[in-house]
Amino acid sequence: MKLSSWNVNGMRAVIKNGFTDYLDKHNPDIICLQEIKIDNEARAKESFDFTKYEEFWNPAQKKGYSGTAVLVKNKLTAEIIRYTEGIGEAKFDSEGRVQTLEFKKFFLVNVYFPNSRHDLSRLKYKVEFNNLLWAHLIKLEKKKPIVITGDFNVAHKEIDLKNPKENIHNAGFTIEERDSFDELIKKGFIDSFRYKYPDKVQYSWWSYRSGARRRNIGWRIDYFCISPKLKDKIKKAAILDDVVGSDHCPVILDLEI
Repeated sequence: MKLSSWNVNGMRAVIKNGFTDYLDKHNPDIICLQEIKIDNEARAKESFDFTKYEEFWNPAQKKGYSGTAVLVKNKLTAEIIRYTEGIGEAKFDSEGRVQTLEFKKFFLVNVYFPNSRHDLSRLKYKVEFNNLLWAHLIKLEKKKPIVITGDFNVAHKEIDLKNPKENIHNAGFTIEERDSFDELIKKGFIDSFRYKYPDKVQYSWWSYRSGARRRNIGWRIDYFCISPKLKDKIKKAAILDDVVGSDHCPVILDLEI
């Protein structure tokens, strides 16, 4: 099963910038999207054509903001047992940040994590969100293994961003955010890319400023994390940094499942 995840930074924008070409070329069985920035009313006016996929949309209440979506190949829809949204807290769920699909053999959780903001005004909000999400995952994992993916909005280790020393107190690399990620790892979850490539330097997000992508001044903030029971089922974990269309690039995970 080939899974993909991509913060598209606006569904309408990425459609104009080659999203369907990406689907045709890489042909993921499931693709999880973050920051779709489109509500159901606006989407109904568009002509998105995903005929090979069953669509699950979780927009934010605020127009043009946040939101998540999952596209599942039609051949796999019989494997879906249940679809749910959110983590049971309105101030987070109103932003369309979490989708959970229960398949016969595993749970898939698609997440757009909060950005703690330049002034760190949302740092407390983000850590609270993380704590509730981790509790959600632990509850699910009692039933079957989990794949959690999305834009985590944090570089976990120094290897995961170009200039760690300069960013130690900045959003996405604060001690609080990294410690919160550590809590997920302590619960046994595995960062699939880092598990496969302990020392590989590769990024999934670049600022639009100062030609950062051209100069590869980036951050790895998009992840697939998995339950320990799935670690021996990893066929491939990759960052497709040659794919453009957003300030993020897609990440993929191939599982024998």
